[in-house]
Amino acid sequence: MTTLNTFLITCCLSVLCLLPGYGQERRLIDEVTGTVGAEIILRSDIESQLAYMQAQRGSIPPNARCLILDNLLGQNLLLHQARIDSIVISDDEVEAQISARVDRILALMNNDYQQFEDYYGKTVSEIRGEFREPIQNQILIERMQNQVLSAITITPEEVRTFFNRVPKDSLPYFNSEVELAEIVYYPKVNETQKQQAYVQLSQIRKMITEDQRDFAEVASEYSDDLGSARLGGDLGWQKRGTFVPEFESVAYNLEPGEMSDIFESPFGYHFVQLLERRGNLLHTRHILIAPKIEQADLDLAVHVLDSVRMAITRDSTMTFEEAVKNFGDENSTSYNNGGRMLNPKSGNTFFEIGDLDHRLFFVIDTLQENQISSPIAYQDPTGKVYYQLVKLLSRSRPHKASLKTDYSRIREAALAEKKNEYLDEWIQDHIANTYIEIDPSFQKTCPNIDRWIQPNIDAPSTIKP
Repeated sequence: MTTLNTFLITCCLSVLCLLPGYGQERRLIDEVTGTVGAEIILRSDIESQLAYMQAQRGSIPPNARCLILDNLLGQNLLLHQARIDSIVISDDEVEAQISARVDRILALMNNDYQQFEDYYGKTVSEIRGEFREPIQNQILIERMQNQVLSAITITPEEVRTFFNRVPKDSLPYFNSEVELAEIVYYPKVNETQKQQAYVQLSQIRKMITEDQRDFAEVASEYSDDLGSARLGGDLGWQKRGTFVPEFESVAYNLEPGEMSDIFESPFGYHFVQLLERRGNLLHTRHILIAPKIEQADLDLAVHVLDSVRMAITRDSTMTFEEAVKNFGDENSTSYNNGGRMLNPKSGNTFFEIGDLDHRLFFVIDTLQENQISSPIAYQDPTGKVYYQLVKLLSRSRPHKASLKTDYSRIREAALAEKKNEYLDEWIQDHIANTYIEIDPSFQKTCPNIDRWIQPNIDAPSTIKP
């Protein structure tokens, strides 16, 4: 039986954790290692996840391939059942997740498209295409799993039983942790800079419309969107929902070959040309001029946040949550959570001190509970400066896990175990009625997959895409 320590460390709600495999290219000749219904598992699927596991952990258990195969069999059983149940996902949902994944990769590369292409050996558009089927499948698996587990709840008595059966000497020891809330604020560009950017872009547009200069050449020379500038402003084929609304409202009203007037978006001023259109897909190129933030704009941002801080702490004319809604950045992950910051490692609101950014560490060290910091300056992945007010919600001392101090996390662990057990039962029930075939070499060396061996079920007559 899984211990409390394991669950509190992993906080994993499913035995079927999906491992990302960015840019893993399958060999031209591959081996089918397993089949679940009409879904197939290739040896390269196992090897790519093994490589990811090694990169994340350094060392791996001797039976890692067996564990990965068991995981993949479970994923594909969920996928197979999702197709049987005709679970529907929208193209927009898939495109949004593709964009989010590509954007995260580009952010790690400082939005350097050349570095991206050098690393993967393919363009961003090509990689987007390769992501489509795996992400569709991932969404179907998650949707099916959520459907299976949606009714699972847990009572306080079950939480206590879960906790009490853990040996006292096996209870985890928690380091000092903090809970934080934030207000993220981006400086506003002054009107003079906005006007200068507009005038500059007007002159650039005339180079194309009046001086007959090549669009791609002008974009490469002047556009502030460095990623597309090196491609002559080309944004490739994109689906509705990929760009900000201001951009799409213009682009989708153009005819092929037509170039728009200048318009404003959160990124600055653009004009866009529609190259081709295929239904809901657009192939466009654009030129962007982003107004420059001046020191006076930065100083004003600090002044605004100082005033907000005083309104909360001294004047009591505003709550922190109200300030988040009135002044916070709507795109920040904490905006819809009352400003509460989520730990990306654990998914909860607790941060160990060592997990904090070094600047934030020194700021938090000087705060008492419910105090708010002075503005802290940061840069986002695109290079934009923003400021942050941080409120210390709670600070715990190092301690051994207890129901009194750690009930929410113990409940989370207990619920995770209950869901795991239910999902395991669901899998066992569905194995009996599903065609499953596994490479004999794995059957001989992986005793953990014995339950998957079902020789009497006929193979499906068709293979679904």
